[in-house]
Amino acid sequence: MSQVDKTIQFLCIIYKSIIYKMRIHIKTTKNNVIIPFNYQHKLVGALHKWLGINDLHGTMAMYSFSWLMNAIPNEKGLEYPNGANFFISFYDQDLCKRVIGSILNDPDICYGLRVIDITIEEDPDLSNKNLFNCASPVFIRRYNNEGDQHYTYTNEISGEFLKETLLNKMEKAGLAPDETLNIRFDINAVNKKIKLIDYKGIKNRVCQCPIIIEAKPETKLFAWNVGLGNSTGIGFGSICY
Repeated sequence: MSQVDKTIQFLCIIYKSIIYKMRIHIKTTKNNVIIPFNYQHKLVGALHKWLGINDLHGTMAMYSFSWLMNAIPNEKGLEYPNGANFFISFYDQDLCKRVIGSILNDPDICYGLRVIDITIEEDPDLSNKNLFNCASPVFIRRYNNEGDQHYTYTNEISGEFLKETLLNKMEKAGLAPDETLNIRFDINAVNKKIKLIDYKGIKNRVCQCPIIIEAKPETKLFAWNVGLGNSTGIGFGSICY
């Protein structure tokens, strides 16, 4: 039995016995071909495969996920000689259970990456935590008289838009609104940046910048799981420590 098969067998035992938490950390094999910089849609395809996207398509995503970590970039693309790591967070425990079960049946992702390990992270205590980092860029979109507008930390109204979207997700989840909620970018951060991300030929202006969330602990935990901003279902807006 190969090491990968032993790992999958072990995950089957976990799958039958764990109490499902909201964030799973995934480790993969190394890639067997160069991974292009705009791999995002391939990762989305793997996640949608595991979720069974047919009954989720077009709905407000109640989950978020990071981009692949541990890359070694070169002029041609990305290499993961020691495998990649990423995480997926869920508000709905049933979605978490569904994804773990689907991974056990079909662990292939893309470009030779294959799931070899899953670690379940319990929901953290965020009572004294207000500052969060981006595990994938934040995308803020609104339509107005000028058309499709994208906002970043350079726009003062961005925090209000992040708050609005999160409150909409809370309403969808049947949660009471949090009157204490306040979200803003830490514009004094030295590691902030704005990017133009091509997703299936569509250019999206996004940003990576630490985010301050002032709210009740349960509201911060909700954001921790579902992400911030628009299009969390295709890999934007996941947050971490």
